[in-house]
Amino acid sequence: MLNKRKILAGFVHIGLFLTIVTGCGRNDGRIINHSDTNEVTVTILFDSQIEQDGIRAVAADIEKKYNIKTEIETRPTGVEGHEIIKTRLATGDMTDLVFYNSGSLVQALNPEENFVDLKNEPFMKDVLEPFKKSVMVNGKVFGAPVGNAFAGGWLYNKKVYKELGLSIPKTWNELMANSEKIKGAGKTAVIGTYKEQWTSQLIVLADNHNVIAEYPTFAEDLTSHKVNIATTPTALRSFEKLSEVYQKGYLNSDFQSASINDGLKMLAEGTGVQYPYMSKGLMEIAKQYPDQMNDIGFFPQPGDNPDSNGLTIFMPAAIYVNKNTQNLEAAKKWVEYFISPEGVKTYQANKTPIGPLPLKGVNVPDHVMPAVKDILTYFESEKVTPALEFLSPLKGPNLPQITTKVGSGTISAQQGAQLYDQDLEIQAKQLGLKGW
Repeated sequence: MLNKRKILAGFVHIGLFLTIVTGCGRNDGRIINHSDTNEVTVTILFDSQIEQDGIRAVAADIEKKYNIKTEIETRPTGVEGHEIIKTRLATGDMTDLVFYNSGSLVQALNPEENFVDLKNEPFMKDVLEPFKKSVMVNGKVFGAPVGNAFAGGWLYNKKVYKELGLSIPKTWNELMANSEKIKGAGKTAVIGTYKEQWTSQLIVLADNHNVIAEYPTFAEDLTSHKVNIATTPTALRSFEKLSEVYQKGYLNSDFQSASINDGLKMLAEGTGVQYPYMSKGLMEIAKQYPDQMNDIGFFPQPGDNPDSNGLTIFMPAAIYVNKNTQNLEAAKKWVEYFISPEGVKTYQANKTPIGPLPLKGVNVPDHVMPAVKDILTYFESEKVTPALEFLSPLKGPNLPQITTKVGSGTISAQQGAQLYDQDLEIQAKQLGLKGW
């Protein structure tokens, strides 16, 4: 059973909050010159929506240093992409390295059968325990971190908030009151970008801090099937919040066809004022709307109790080594360099710091975006909780489709929660969890 306090301590105790790497000239002897003149090619598969520049820059360094070439393949995002990975693993047609989620979703891939245990690799010593737990099965560690942890909550336009005399909501009712004023001012109160269905999950997922604050053992009780979501009021509340946003008419009229880029544009320009999303959206805002960066803030999804206000966090994705690779040593070398100080510096070059990196050797930068400072305050005060998928092996693959239906008024919050309970039951039985 994962312990929330231990997870938080892994970040907070060592003051590890942002992704600007300093001291990258450190030489601890882990990366050595490659003396083999025979060129090896390592293949990699990752989500087509992942930011590729940093990965390609690292790959170029690896080729120069170790004569290891990299061939990159991409897959669709969402459920379709998950199914492609499962199929390729089952048919033995998987790449040497796989970029994929940490947390509950990877457990559905049967990592003990499909991926190499990296627990005892020397290069894993700088990976923080909270992350290791998110890719651990039966004491074996199967992944290394790719980038930052993210905050889940609400990006908002500070300029419009000031114009309308609004303050940061500490309760859901306050958030709804703010939304009513924004709607009355002729602006979109809540930005919806359901063209990418996974974004419809955010109101439900980002609510986990509030769920755990009210029901501390919920993750454990759900995993052991002592409770269901639909019959647990504090968990059902997350679906009710999603439904309420639609029912009150706070979404943009094109929310079902709007893309993430559309949503970020609305937010930056102030035509849309609040966007339930992840802090990784700040990277795109910095890239596409640098002049508006200071206008964007961030607040956690509020619950019903202002005293327990806090932030839900998501561990970064991971890179896994295919157990059936024919290039095991080269694949390990690739991962080793990727998470080394030198590799991290290359990967993070020209990126905006937007969350903690679960590796040692990271310091707080002198200048960060205002929204990042907003997020940092919650880490400093330890008012953060991992998303449910990092506290339980359960996360049903059909949640994006279910939340899209709830968030568009097609089904009720109760119906959505019941469908998700069914989704979790199927997954729990596939994983062989006790109590199901």
